[in-house]
Amino acid sequence: MSRLDETLAMDRRRFLRAALGGGALLAVGGGWLVPRLHAAANTPVGEAGNVLLEIFDDAGRDLGAREVPKLVLSDAQWRQRLSPASYEIMRHAGTERAFSGEHERPAVPGLFRCIACGTALYDAATEFDSGTGWPSFWQPIARRNLVETTDHLFGMIRTAISCKGCDSHLGHVFNDGPRPTGLRYCMNSVALRFVPRRTV
Repeated sequence: MSRLDETLAMDRRRFLRAALGGGALLAVGGGWLVPRLHAAANTPVGEAGNVLLEIFDDAGRDLGAREVPKLVLSDAQWRQRLSPASYEIMRHAGTERAFSGEHERPAVPGLFRCIACGTALYDAATEFDSGTGWPSFWQPIARRNLVETTDHLFGMIRTAISCKGCDSHLGHVFNDGPRPTGLRYCMNSVALRFVPRRTV
């Protein structure tokens, strides 16, 4: 065996040891082994790190701004965590059919939280009947808890709203709401979880 052949054989052994140590090998034609990339379903979606959120307890008290870890999960974990409807809307910017979800104002005071991560999003006192068939609010409980991005889908320019705590799509905001803000935060009901106000 020539020196070149010995070097190549040693490099192949090093490569195999490293790949075996990672536990990710796939056999392919010709007997070669190559590292198998983790399936996209198991790869974290989004950038990990801390986000600054306004924290509210279930009594509706503002506990102030705090840095908390952003919820970052793989696609497979999101599918486990969310219902099929919530997954499609929150992770793929879908929209539920009008009047298909819970969109009436609750009979008791409380908060609407992100169904994915629990971030406080809206106070029920700011919900109004927009006639659109989706839960609508004239302001968020704290603007810092939302992320606004420009949405060009369906040939329109809209402002999409996502939860800052987990980057999940919630709905859109429009400039046709009531006073005092003139805004309509039009949300998908399957993205929200209502929490009745707990008395202290």
